[in-house]
Amino acid sequence: MMGIAMQQSQVPQAVQACHELAAWLIPQLEKFPRTHRFTLGDRIESKLFDTLEQLLQAAYSRQKREALKAANLQLEMLRHFWRLAHELKVVPLKRYEQGAKQMDGLGRQVGGWLKSRAKE
Repeated sequence: MMGIAMQQSQVPQAVQACHELAAWLIPQLEKFPRTHRFTLGDRIESKLFDTLEQLLQAAYSRQKREALKAANLQLEMLRHFWRLAHELKVVPLKRYEQGAKQMDGLGRQVGGWLKSRAKE
């Protein structure tokens, strides 16, 4: 148990925030109606995993800037797909707001990390 807590403290905050977003968002996608689960739901899940993968790459790479820029782009696409899910009435307002809030927080963390790497 203690080893897990120590590992999490070594992970960049943006990676942890993306992990928490995934843990919350994936069960939400399971609630999508069948007509949207395998199209829009899969795209949202794919962009979420792409974002997490890019953030992990940035965490373990010397050249962080490119991976962070790619993560930022994936996150922006994720936000648009999430908004579309709400506009199509697949996601109720409260769940949409919760997801959007987490995505915005993650975006701020990625932006701050990217800004701290401006010299690369």
